[in-house]
Amino acid sequence: MAERRDRVHEFRAMGSPCLIRVAGPKVGAGAVQRAMGRAAAEVARIERKYSRYRGDSVVGRINAGAGRPERQAVDGETADLLRFADQLHRESGGLFDITSGVLRRAWDFKAGVCPAPAEVARLLPFVGWSKVEFDGRAIRLPEPGMELDFGGFGKEYAADRAATLLREAGLHHGYVNLGGDIRLLGPMPDGAPWRLGIAHPRRAGEVACAIELGHGALATSGDYERYFVSDGRRYCHILDPHSGWPVRCWQSASVIAPACLAAGALTTVAMLAQARAPAWLAAQGVAWILIDAQGHLHRGGPGPADEARDGVSRGPPASRHRP
Repeated sequence: MAERRDRVHEFRAMGSPCLIRVAGPKVGAGAVQRAMGRAAAEVARIERKYSRYRGDSVVGRINAGAGRPERQAVDGETADLLRFADQLHRESGGLFDITSGVLRRAWDFKAGVCPAPAEVARLLPFVGWSKVEFDGRAIRLPEPGMELDFGGFGKEYAADRAATLLREAGLHHGYVNLGGDIRLLGPMPDGAPWRLGIAHPRRAGEVACAIELGHGALATSGDYERYFVSDGRRYCHILDPHSGWPVRCWQSASVIAPACLAAGALTTVAMLAQARAPAWLAAQGVAWILIDAQGHLHRGGPGPADEARDGVSRGPPASRHRP
């Protein structure tokens, strides 16, 4: 039996620790390292192109033009992502809304201060993808103060793109892990699935669920990533675009899908759908795992076997997902 050798490339992007792992009995250091470097560079390219923090990014330029009469032309890649956001906005009943990032002006999770209801209400007129003028080639934000935010799917899209480049380089065993959003290249060289751990949302260093996956993608959204507690109530960064206030129903939502872009967007919608999440996810035909406000685990849909036992399964710690 040939000796298995894994190559690992670690880096930081999009505010998260990132890792690329390629496995195989004949993995050569030079060619694989170059391929992983190109994949990491692709992640960096996407971050530069769509970061809301950069005035020279596509998103920055669109936001700077809010309220102006002319539409701004967009390239094909951006148009595809906007069409994806439009489709999910319609299918989620407006819950997935890339204009809702403006609500962070009221919510400062570092300061941990709950805003006044009037402060949140003041921002709601700036939220609403249905107000945006987009014809597939150009876009316009009609109200000064409106803005787009690709944070709900940018990292997941980057994971898919990085995995695509690696597969095009002939690498078919391994995964891309961008801050816990995972896209697999394929199973282990012997065909066995990778073992993935989903972090417990309340117990640091423990896993709430261990699953095995050989293909596709896994993503999670949760109320433990950015939050504060005030007067005994937890306020998380996942904000309902209709009310402007944080969701409360689920501690975390995980989805397994063919692509990370889809998995990540569906977890966001699941958190926002609150009590309707199980039915909504079931209609999407994906495998899902939800942890409710009491810490109980719920799962459904087609997918691999898992070791969930309504709590913490035995396994290695995971910061969010750790294969």
